[in-house]
Amino acid sequence: MGCSAAMALTLPIYLDHNATTPVDPRVLDAMLPYFAEQFGNAASRDHAFGHTAAKAVTEARQQVASLLNCQPEEIIWTSGATESNNLAIKGIAAGHADKGRHLLTQATEHKAVLDPFARLAREGFTNTILPVDARGRINVDQLIASLRPGTILVSIMLANNETGTLQPIRQVGQICRDRGILFHVDATQAVGHVPVDVQTDCIDLLSLSGHKFYGPKGCGALFVRRRPGLKLLPLLDGGRHERGYRSGTLNVPGIVGVGKAAEIAQAEMPQHSQRLSALRDQFEQTLLCEVPLVTVNGDLTGRLPHTTNLSFAYIEGESIMLALDDVAVSSGSACTSASLQPSHVLEAMGVKGTLIHSAIRFGLGRSTTAEQLDYVAAKLAKAVYRLREMSPLYEMAMEGIDPETVRWPDGSH
Repeated sequence: MGCSAAMALTLPIYLDHNATTPVDPRVLDAMLPYFAEQFGNAASRDHAFGHTAAKAVTEARQQVASLLNCQPEEIIWTSGATESNNLAIKGIAAGHADKGRHLLTQATEHKAVLDPFARLAREGFTNTILPVDARGRINVDQLIASLRPGTILVSIMLANNETGTLQPIRQVGQICRDRGILFHVDATQAVGHVPVDVQTDCIDLLSLSGHKFYGPKGCGALFVRRRPGLKLLPLLDGGRHERGYRSGTLNVPGIVGVGKAAEIAQAEMPQHSQRLSALRDQFEQTLLCEVPLVTVNGDLTGRLPHTTNLSFAYIEGESIMLALDDVAVSSGSACTSASLQPSHVLEAMGVKGTLIHSAIRFGLGRSTTAEQLDYVAAKLAKAVYRLREMSPLYEMAMEGIDPETVRWPDGSH
């Protein structure tokens, strides 16, 4: 594209849709009446204000249930995926401790799963953390070999938040179902972007967050299957809202927004996913052709349609982000990007230290255009060439010295 067309672009460009998405205008329109006009408490059943709020919550529950292929009463409202993950993992551990104290997950999970596992380990539970291969996928045979009579919960994410890699959820779900083990899925990055079917995938508990698929922040849900023997103890006491699983006054505007976002996603997901995967692939090919020493991190055959994680050898990711001063991207997970620690996801995948520190995540969205990506690719290529000219690691590599022998400020290689 020509320079004049590039100049016409509206800047800055947002390519961090894995961190959060803008609220869809249709979602905002659905939410607005419940802030002031219809402000009732959904638990107030003695007057019209409460009835109206309760009806809106019921409709939203149906919308989310339709997206996941479950029953509306199996949707439990929460503040978001972190709370949902904690409720699922800690609640099942507490409710089933008499049956066993072994839990299983995998190494590239979000910290909202790994940290609850770590806490439970300190409380006497035994954890198995499965490794992943270079694509970021678990080995199903290794999972089967790791199960034991005391295994009460398996928690495997559907899509990775840094690379977009999809796990073999359907296989894992069937394995757990055949053995009577409860199966939890953190589907935060996947819901609204790829099809999710809790029936076909044999999922017992599933976490989601509205702001990842064009809904509001601060509102999400936990799917809890109605099945005999499933005992989930609540994190919060008081009021016994949400089938007794989650006490507290419901966030009616947020719930309405999540429901509307789910309805839109169900209707428009196929065309959006197809368009974004094509844009992403073209963006990657442009960079791979124009810039040497670029690596795509993740599973190229099984990942989210809107996500790519790229390493630009011998340059620090922070330097690239500074050079992309009018482009919003991420050096990793939004929840851990303030940390100087290297990505635990890329480390688990066996990515070399220099490539971990040069990794950038690009998250495309509904508003992303080919013109925007052309602009970003051109600016990125120019920045990479300039930064490598100043990079001592690049100079070392050109002289035949292995840059992996150099320590970064955080002590890693």
